[in-house]
Amino acid sequence: MSNNFEYIDIILLAMIAGFIFLRLRGILGRKTGHQQKPFNPIASQIENENIQKDKKIFEEKGNLELEEQVKEKFLEGANIAYEMIVTSFAKGDIKTLKTLLNKDIYNKFKAAIEERKLKNLKSETTFIGIKSTKIKEFSKKDNIYNITVSFISEIITCIKDKDDKIIEGNPDIIKIVNDNWKFSKNMWSQNPNWYLVDTSN
Repeated sequence: MSNNFEYIDIILLAMIAGFIFLRLRGILGRKTGHQQKPFNPIASQIENENIQKDKKIFEEKGNLELEEQVKEKFLEGANIAYEMIVTSFAKGDIKTLKTLLNKDIYNKFKAAIEERKLKNLKSETTFIGIKSTKIKEFSKKDNIYNITVSFISEIITCIKDKDDKIIEGNPDIIKIVNDNWKFSKNMWSQNPNWYLVDTSN
């Protein structure tokens, strides 16, 4: 009797083992949507290169868009800054000039104003207007942006001595003035101002 039970147990165990095997085979042998693809080093390299390429295109596009926004915003205030600098220099308003010029240019403008005062000379300037404004050069290095602008303006200017005698210029003639001014800004700075860093005619 006990031997029969042993045989029955063996048969049952064999059946259970066979059933489990078939179930495992059915599960493990079936492909699912979540099955991981076999690793392919070549395909992986191509995929990585495509990601880097897309990233580079995105960054370049982003930089170009940023640069265009910077130029557009800059030109909105460039004409105002130009007129302020020209008229402030003529009036000897060093307080205003200090907010618009970098240290080197400010010192040059200040020295010219002080020399004018020492010689008892006064500058009379009437700013008629700006005929055109054009960006000649745009460059950036890290967080420093530089923009060189060509201004064509109409100005009446003359210099008089202490007796109001005209020694330079003509108060009745409108002059066409061509200026190439370079402005610079630290884009990481909380200060919103662009500073004049170089001037030429």
